[in-house]
Amino acid sequence: MATVQQLVGRWRLVETKGFDEYMKEVEMGMTLRKVDAMAKPDCIITSDGKNLSIKTESTLKTTQFSFKLGEKFEETTADGRKTQTVCNFTDGALVQHQEWDGKESTITRKLEDGKLVVGGMHHEQCYLYSGL
Repeated sequence: MATVQQLVGRWRLVETKGFDEYMKEVEMGMTLRKVDAMAKPDCIITSDGKNLSIKTESTLKTTQFSFKLGEKFEETTADGRKTQTVCNFTDGALVQHQEWDGKESTITRKLEDGKLVVGGMHHEQCYLYSGL
């Protein structure tokens, strides 16, 4: 089972599944969905010993948030939603739970066969990243 430190690094997107369906569910407009679908972002996970940071970086947009495990914080998502978010490390996965406007979403990040797999609970959304 992976440790949180094994998730730290720079990861390059190599495959997506269910992205458009998920973006529809969180009410992202069609134009923004089309633009985002063309992006091939890197995911950079860092740790300073107290806080973790997740940065999603592409030629179109860069977003970043930092947090302490188990502590709720306000996150502004890539599509502009303001969420109340909490991240925990459970069973070898970094689990990010977001709540906004009576809705919620859970995103997991875990290692499988040396690759970072980022998955959502809706429409079997999945991103596969390889390490750099």
